[in-house]
Amino acid sequence: MNKKTVQDIDLKGKKVLVRCDFNVPMDENQNITDNTRIVAAIPTIKYLLENNCAIILCSHLGRPKGEFKPEFSLKPVTKELANLLGKEVIMAKDVIGEDAKAKATKLEQGQILLLENVRFHKEETDNDSVFAKELASMAEIYVSDAFGSTHRAHASTAGVAEFLPAVSGFLIEKELQFLGNAISNPERPFVAILGGAKVSDKIGVIDSLLEKVDTLMIGGGMAYTFFKAQGYEVGDSICELDKLDLAKDLMKKAKEKGVKLMLPVDTKIGKEYQPDTESKTVAWTEIPQGWEGFDIGEETIKQYIEELKKAKTIVWNGPLGLFEFDQFAVGTNSIAKALAEINATTIIGGGDSSAAVKKIGLEDKMTHISTGGGASLEFLEGKALPGIECLLNK
Repeated sequence: MNKKTVQDIDLKGKKVLVRCDFNVPMDENQNITDNTRIVAAIPTIKYLLENNCAIILCSHLGRPKGEFKPEFSLKPVTKELANLLGKEVIMAKDVIGEDAKAKATKLEQGQILLLENVRFHKEETDNDSVFAKELASMAEIYVSDAFGSTHRAHASTAGVAEFLPAVSGFLIEKELQFLGNAISNPERPFVAILGGAKVSDKIGVIDSLLEKVDTLMIGGGMAYTFFKAQGYEVGDSICELDKLDLAKDLMKKAKEKGVKLMLPVDTKIGKEYQPDTESKTVAWTEIPQGWEGFDIGEETIKQYIEELKKAKTIVWNGPLGLFEFDQFAVGTNSIAKALAEINATTIIGGGDSSAAVKKIGLEDKMTHISTGGGASLEFLEGKALPGIECLLNK
C-alpha cells in the first residue's frame, strides 16, 4: 500500500482538512468513557502544528442518520482534544454552514477548528459530490487519518479527495504497515485466530487467510457451525444451518492448501444466556440438548497456546467466547495473556478483540491494535478500501 503520507508533501503554512475518527463512547451525561481514538489522532495533529498548518478537523459520531441530534454533537471531543494538546480547539456550530465557513476562513496558522458531526448531513453517507466539494473548499490539502471509516465511501472519507491532494496521517500509515506486512510479507509461522458469532461475517476473511496462513484457529460462536457440518449435535448453540456446506468447503480448502485448521476440542456450555448460569465443560462432540456453547474449554486453550508459541506473526480478530460474562471470558482472556508473552508480531484486528484485550489491560503488550473493526476485516479479506484507494500514490 504505497500511499503518500503527511511526510511526503509540503504542508508548511497550509490549511489542512483532517478526517479523524472521534466516534468515541460517552455516558448519558456526554462524558467520554474511552478516549483511545482521540489519543490516536494526536501525533498527526502535532505534526501539522509543527509545520505551522491551520487545521480543520472533521469526524462522525454515532448514527444520527442525517439530522442534527444534540446527543451526537462533537462538543465533548473539543474539550478532550484541548486537554490532550494543551491548546485551544475552536468548535464550529455546523459542518459546511455559515459558522464553519466563517471560522475556517479566519483560521490562522497554528490554530485548530473542529467541525460538527459530518453525519448530521445525509449527503455525507451518500458521498454527495456537492457536499464533498463544499467541505473541501475550506482547505488546500486533505489528510485521511480515520482508519476505522476507510471501508466506507463517504464524502469526508473519499469524496473530498476528488477536490484536494489527499495523503494519509500517521495512524493510517501505521495500520497499513502492520496489516499490510502481515498479509503480504509475514514472518512465518503465520497464525490467524478468528472468533465471533457467525461464519457468514467472516467467510471472505477465512477464505482469504487460507491462502496466506500456516495455521488458522477458530473459536467463538462460529465454531458450532463447523461442528454441525461434521454431523455432530450442537444443542442450543448458535449455528448457521444455511452455512454448513460452506463450512465443509472451507475445511476442504484448508486441507488442500496444507493449512492446519484448528477447531475447539472441548467447549464450556451454559443453560441460558445469563452471567451466572449453570455451566460445565464437555467434549465438542457431546453438547447435550438444552445447553448452549459459550466458550472454548481448557484443553482447547492449552492446544491453541502451544501452537501460538511457535508463531512469528499472529493476527487475531473476534473473541473466542462470550467475553462479556466473566465465566465465559476464560478462553479469550487466556489467549490474550499468552499473546502478551509470546515473542512474535501480534496484531489485534479491532472491534471486540481489541475491547477484550483492553478490558484486561494488555493493550501495551501487543505489537499493534487496529483502530478499525470493519475496516481491518475488509483489509484482511483483500478488499479495496475506498478511503485508502483515494490517496495519492508515492
